[in-house]
Amino acid sequence: MKKFLEEFKTFALKGNVMNMAVGVIIGAAFSDLVTSFTTNIIQPVIACIGSAEVQGKINLFGTGNYIDYGAFISSVIYFIIMAFVIFMMVKAMNKLMDLGKKKEEAPVPTTKKCPYCKSEIPLDATRCPHCTSEL
Repeated sequence: MKKFLEEFKTFALKGNVMNMAVGVIIGAAFSDLVTSFTTNIIQPVIACIGSAEVQGKINLFGTGNYIDYGAFISSVIYFIIMAFVIFMMVKAMNKLMDLGKKKEEAPVPTTKKCPYCKSEIPLDATRCPHCTSEL
């Protein structure tokens, strides 16, 4: 049991797990913020598009059942905002990851091809060792 707890401790304290936990907490807080924005700002604006008694809902045949298009449009806006924020976060993380990587430089060529026999020869050669043509 002690070995199991040690393994769990090393797993839980790894950098990736801690970063993921922080990301989930921040994501939940941001989700609440976007929900509040869509519920308290977007839905009242959508309700103003309809009349005062409709408030973003369509009454179905006078039965008292409603299609709540205001909540649907608000959910779509919520999804778009969250997708955009996640896209920007992933883009920023990829940019940060690329900063740490060194760009590989192209190796300087040391040989060239003979225009006559197409074999590899040193750059400073004046005569091809294979076909003996002058370069």
